Amino acid sequence: MKKSTIPSRLLPLAAAICLPAWATNGMDMEGYGPVSTAMGGAAQAMDHGTAAMAQNPATLALMGGAARLDLAVGDLGPSVTSSVPGGPSAKSSGTSYLMPAFGYARRSGALTYGLGIFAQGGMGTDYSGDSFLAAGSGEPVRSQLGVGRVMLPLAWQATPDLALGASLDFMWASLDMRLAASGAQLGGLVTAASGNLGAALPALGGAPWARIDFSTSNKYFGSASSTGWAGKLGLVYKAAPTVTLGASYQSKSALADMKTSGHGASLSAAGGFADSGRITVVDFQWPATWAAGAAWQATPALLLAADVKRIDWAGVMQNFKLRYDSAAMGGSVSFALPQNWSSQTVLNVGAAWAVNTALTLRAGYNYGKNPIPAAYVNPLFPATVQSHYTLGLGYAFGAADSFDGALTLAPTASVTTGSGVVVTHRQANIQLMYSHHY
Repeated sequence: MKKSTIPSRLLPLAAAICLPAWATNGMDMEGYGPVSTAMGGAAQAMDHGTAAMAQNPATLALMGGAARLDLAVGDLGPSVTSSVPGGPSAKSSGTSYLMPAFGYARRSGALTYGLGIFAQGGMGTDYSGDSFLAAGSGEPVRSQLGVGRVMLPLAWQATPDLALGASLDFMWASLDMRLAASGAQLGGLVTAASGNLGAALPALGGAPWARIDFSTSNKYFGSASSTGWAGKLGLVYKAAPTVTLGASYQSKSALADMKTSGHGASLSAAGGFADSGRITVVDFQWPATWAAGAAWQATPALLLAADVKRIDWAGVMQNFKLRYDSAAMGGSVSFALPQNWSSQTVLNVGAAWAVNTALTLRAGYNYGKNPIPAAYVNPLFPATVQSHYTLGLGYAFGAADSFDGALTLAPTASVTTGSGVVVTHRQANIQLMYSHHY
């Protein structure tokens, strides 16, 4: 293997080392909590429970009652197939990813405070060892990213019409990846090498396959992990008796580099080469996000809401870097690849109709253009879905308890990568939540 730039034929492979996540609005979820999600993800100017702290913390001030507890679970259901026209086809067996969530908020005078744990995003793809994506290695090819937050929000009712909010977020991220390619392809991603490992790389350039592996069997925590911080600011303004406006800003994260243990990764190639060591994912961050929206209580029974959101993927996903440090041979090798994501504008629109005092029906639409250039899309990270149709309902069991559910259907999106691989991707996602009101 040798240091080189990345020619066009390697772009699909390069994208394989990109992070697998919620392939909905890029790596972001289409909505947080079933109330917002069922309304297309609209959230900036309406009460939608403690999931407010994941979007606009100021909307916690709209909460009715003294306190509420939310217990939720989501299931991401992607269906991804990769094929070569007139050639082989492979279907990912990663079709269900569960994400629990918890939120608690309490009002004290003009202040509302709380605690929440929510998944920011998480997904994976998993192809068998006999698929063409395994490059003849005979071992599975997979990837799985999890990003989550523990949030401490505070909302202040500054005036009868204006509420301000903020949240301090402790974040964690983890990644599993099992990548296969030819020795020449993997060598094309090398930017630097040192020690005995660096001296051995040129001989591997002709290997029919080479692999980078770091993976665990844990469904919630990956082999490489890190923690860090982020924050949010928000406001809600009552512009008229039936019209509420809202806006928020989420800061770029400050995550440490994700790392495996000292022997938590391996570098291998055909012909018997095998080495163990540590993988470091260098400077993976979650982007800054700006959002603004409005909610209109059109009638006592009908609520309409719409948001626009700007996600700064261009600020964090221009390049992706890995470093492998050998524990056995000594030395290291660094990989770098361009991503060139575009920042993304997301539209969220939804409606809620109160059928009676117990039952509420919801529907919405969410659209965000795929931020990844087609040449970079890879079967390990098919962030290609753009439209999301959402439905849901809420049912109150008296004054204290309620249930909410949401279903998202993302129709099939198809992309042809730079190497001619056709990647198709659709989703059916579910969110369920039980709430207790105090």
